[in-house]
Amino acid sequence: MEISLASAQRRSGLVLLSLLVAAVLIPQACVLWVANYRLSSDDVDLIERGAKLTPGNAAGWDRVGRLRQWDLLNSDLSAATEAYQKAVRNEPRSAHYWMDLAGAYEAAGDDARAQEAFARAKAVYPASGEVAFNYGNFLVRRGKYPEGFAELRQAVLADPGLLPLAISRSWKSTEDAHQLLNELLPANTEAYAQAVDFFSSSGRPEAALAVWHRLIALDQPFDLSRAFPFLEQLIHGDRAEDARLVWLQALAAAGLPHDAPANGSRIWNGDFARNFANGGLDWRWSDVLGADFSFDFAAGGSASHAVRLDFSGGSNIALAAPAQYVPVESGRSYHFHALMRTQGITTESGTRFLISDPNHNSAATVSTENFTGSHGWTPLEADVVAGPQTHFLLVQLVRRPSRLFENKLAGTVWIADVTLLPLRARTEPPSP
Repeated sequence: MEISLASAQRRSGLVLLSLLVAAVLIPQACVLWVANYRLSSDDVDLIERGAKLTPGNAAGWDRVGRLRQWDLLNSDLSAATEAYQKAVRNEPRSAHYWMDLAGAYEAAGDDARAQEAFARAKAVYPASGEVAFNYGNFLVRRGKYPEGFAELRQAVLADPGLLPLAISRSWKSTEDAHQLLNELLPANTEAYAQAVDFFSSSGRPEAALAVWHRLIALDQPFDLSRAFPFLEQLIHGDRAEDARLVWLQALAAAGLPHDAPANGSRIWNGDFARNFANGGLDWRWSDVLGADFSFDFAAGGSASHAVRLDFSGGSNIALAAPAQYVPVESGRSYHFHALMRTQGITTESGTRFLISDPNHNSAATVSTENFTGSHGWTPLEADVVAGPQTHFLLVQLVRRPSRLFENKLAGTVWIADVTLLPLRARTEPPSP
């Protein structure tokens, strides 16, 4: 529809209407511009003044509350609480604002109002893992363990990424692994494995073992490497029997052969019939510049398989692998046996086996003959006595860097049929 502006009266009326609309909107636009300018400031006083200019701005009041509460130089908990209260009044459907208010109440020692605010947050967003996590932590801090663990369990079910934090916070409050198992952890492989990692890395092997046994009781398959961090802690903690049991259980859970060597040897996979696991109680190998690793399935000697190392002659290699940690009994004697063959090994520093206690530097160390040049399959023999503190022996193929000018290592080494057999019963201390 067209409006005729032919008459001066109509034109004047339209101009007057436009001026009236502008008179209303321009001040409002100015207020909004000033408010937004203040709210985007880093000055809490300006932000608060901006929030006052925009009724219903819950986000602005929440930001004021956080800045007032967490000002390291001039914290004002009372002013922060008042700001949070304005935020939840303006936006009562925000779980985030209710949790901020709950935190301020707790910091002020008002546990009853803090719990009420957390409950409001949960009522607003009952499926939130974050809300359940924060509410559960509050309840645990207050010693309300059953209710707290129930919330934390709901949190980790909703968001499995919260599990490590939930385990850590709960453990600090209770130091009760069985309570965590029964009330917090979901009964699944990943949850139990993360708990095992937490306890083992923080130096609590008994708690880690309790969770490990529950993990094994699930009778669910999992990858062998998942047990490596735990086994590493058991090795360095000198817990030989625990490490041996965990190793066998981990192999079974991974669907791998887990029968002990038929010849009674303490060396695992000493016939090299399987690929290296590169962890746990199996052989380990890390790539070394100038050395190529492979299996030779025509080993000769008394073994059906061999490890072959080819050295390119390009560098003065330091070698400490293949290597294996072997659980042993302290005070017991063992006989080490291996077969070695070499072809064209250069320099005066060749390869040999070294058997030592990895956890006690003062314990006796035994090494076999240094092989250079070319040799056919030759048995290497050595007796080693585990000291009174020895619970593991580290068996390594080693080569120390040469001190000669022409020191580049070239040639090939084969090893096979590696065993460590107990010789006699454990030595008892002499009678007084």
